[in-house]
Amino acid sequence: MRTQRMDRDWIGQARTLSQALPYMQRYDGATVVIKFGGHAMGDADELASFARDVVLMQQVGVNPVIVHGGGPMINDLLKRLAIESRFERGKRVTDEATVEVVEMVLSGRINKAIVQAINGQGGRGIGLSGKDGNLMVCEQTHPDLGFVGTPVELNVDFLRSLHAAEIIPVIAPIGAGRNGETFNVNGDNAAGAIAAALRADRLLLLTDVAGVKDASGEVVTELTPEQIREMTEEGIIAGGMIPKTETALTAIEGGVRAVVILDGRVPNACLLELYTEHGAGSLIRGRR
Repeated sequence: MRTQRMDRDWIGQARTLSQALPYMQRYDGATVVIKFGGHAMGDADELASFARDVVLMQQVGVNPVIVHGGGPMINDLLKRLAIESRFERGKRVTDEATVEVVEMVLSGRINKAIVQAINGQGGRGIGLSGKDGNLMVCEQTHPDLGFVGTPVELNVDFLRSLHAAEIIPVIAPIGAGRNGETFNVNGDNAAGAIAAALRADRLLLLTDVAGVKDASGEVVTELTPEQIREMTEEGIIAGGMIPKTETALTAIEGGVRAVVILDGRVPNACLLELYTEHGAGSLIRGRR
């Protein structure tokens, strides 16, 4: 026998679905690029929850593209292999030995775990790196950084063909050089470049913080590029948030309609952002 409490739960779920209808209509056919990272990648339950949200998004008409990182897992394997790792200007200096480990971790263990999670929720995920189908051709970012690349050409027709076949691309940020090199690409930069090339409706940067905060420590729910630049000059935006906001500004300049920096630790963060009035995190977009 169903209890009254259970009845109320079902009614609440039905009301939530009904209230989400305008947002589902708004994003029907939209391309949404999601940069996935953080501790959720190593937690089976949270990975399954993320995968379920992505499959639901596709089910209601969104074309999702997942780009993932994997810094902690890379660091762990480098340490076990006794390969020293150092950073310059926040980017990993990547020699030949390091880039082999980076590719092994990103294109192998992490990528396939995300794909498996999506498939486990009834979706059709496929794992790729930027080397597949010349998806992401790169040039060396700076000689001092070794095999670190900046995307310069993106084969978005390849991604569109996957969407037409109702396949969810899961992309490891490994790029191909023009002369056969393998390049390590910052995950945020890769996601921003892919989103811009696709002219995505949204780029969601999932982080381990609630969003961009003002001088008093409160999350700012909506910002313009001009406000981002002012807050950076004033030192309000600092540290690890600077690369996130720089990625957002570059993506918007490249044609992305809006970028959201949000806390990936919040359950169903992507659904909250797309399908509720309040949204989640900090939304950055150009002038309307």
